[in-house]
Amino acid sequence: MTAFRDQPADRRFQQEFADADGNEHPVWAEYAIRGHARVILHVEAHPALRGHGAAGRFMQALAEHAQAEKLTLIPHCSYAAAWLHRHPEYKDVLGS
Repeated sequence: MTAFRDQPADRRFQQEFADADGNEHPVWAEYAIRGHARVILHVEAHPALRGHGAAGRFMQALAEHAQAEKLTLIPHCSYAAAWLHRHPEYKDVLGS
């Protein structure tokens, strides 16, 4: 697993995770900027990571990043919205 990172030039958050064979693949979220908010447009995991919890671990890193940076997350992506609603411990970063 690599460190979570914000790639502002690409308007993308990204982190890599190892698959069952130890190969690293990305999970990423594309976003739009709205002041101190990040509108999460799309979250996607590399096919080799799907069904293994990598997207959930990525979302936790994203929520923790938002807390640390004092950002609000506005999920337009159904996966991001569902994850944030299932994790009330991050309600402080959830915007509308």
